[in-house]
Amino acid sequence: MRCAWQSFIELLPIWMRDFVDKHGRDTLQELRLRINAPPQLRLSHGILIMNRTVSAEDLRFCIDVATKYSPWSVSSASKCYYTAQGGHRIGLCGNVLVSDGQVVGVQELSSLSIRVARDFPGLAKELSELTGSVLIIGKPGSGKTTILRDYIRQLSLNCNNCVTVVDERQEIFPFIDGSFCFNVGVNTDILSGCGKAAGIEAALRNTGPTVIAVDEITAAEDCSALVHAGWCGVDLIATAHADSREDLFCRPVYRPLVETHLFDNLLIMHPDKSWHMERVN
Repeated sequence: MRCAWQSFIELLPIWMRDFVDKHGRDTLQELRLRINAPPQLRLSHGILIMNRTVSAEDLRFCIDVATKYSPWSVSSASKCYYTAQGGHRIGLCGNVLVSDGQVVGVQELSSLSIRVARDFPGLAKELSELTGSVLIIGKPGSGKTTILRDYIRQLSLNCNNCVTVVDERQEIFPFIDGSFCFNVGVNTDILSGCGKAAGIEAALRNTGPTVIAVDEITAAEDCSALVHAGWCGVDLIATAHADSREDLFCRPVYRPLVETHLFDNLLIMHPDKSWHMERVN
C-alpha cells in the first residue's frame, strides 16, 4: 500500500496532526471535520472520535493549505470540492454561492470530508486478462478509483497497450514536485486537470491510445465522448456511481452507454471493497 501521507498530514491543523498520524497512517479512509464538533476518523476497522472540537479557523486552514491560499482560483470549487496534493479529495459543505442558477463556490464552511488517496499495487492483477471495455460501478467510497488505478497499471504492463488516462481531478495519478505519487505503469500517458470530454477527444487525436481510462462519469457529454471513442476502436475503462446493474440501467444519464452496448464487462464494487464481475451482454 502506498499513500502520499505527509501531504495529507500537512493539510491538517497542527493540533490534530499527531493523533491522526498515530491512529490513521495505515487505516484512515476519510476524515470528517464539522464545525463545533470533534474530528471523526473513519478507519478501515471502525470510527474514532477526537476529544476537541473543530473551529471555523481549522476548516479555513485546511482549504488554504490545499489551494495554496487561493481557493477562488480553483475551478473545482464550483463543484464543492478541492483535490489536494497527493490526490486527497476535500468535499465542501457550507453556505453555497449561486450565480445565474449555477453553484460557483462555497463560503462560510460548515464541514469538510477529506478522503485519503491510497494505492494498492497488484489489487487488480486478476483483471489483467480481461478483454474489451470495463465499466466499474459502486457507491461512493467503495473503492472504484483505487481499483481503476491498479487496473490501468496492469494493462500498461502489456507492451501492445497504450493507455491514456484522462485524470480530470488529478486523483488517479496525483503529481507532486515533478513526479507521480504512484507508479503509473510503463505504457501509460496521462492528461491531468482537463475535463473528461475534452480529454477523451485530445487523447484520440494526439496519443494513439489502445485504451482510454476515466474516473467518475457523471454528465451526458462524458457519455457522448466515450461512445465516440468506442466507435474509433478504442477500449475503455470508466467508473460510475451505481450499486447494481439494475441501478445503472435505470439512470438516464448512462442510457447511451447501455443502449450502445459500449462496455463488455461490468465490475461491481461492494461496500467492503470486494467486487464481482458480470458480462454486460
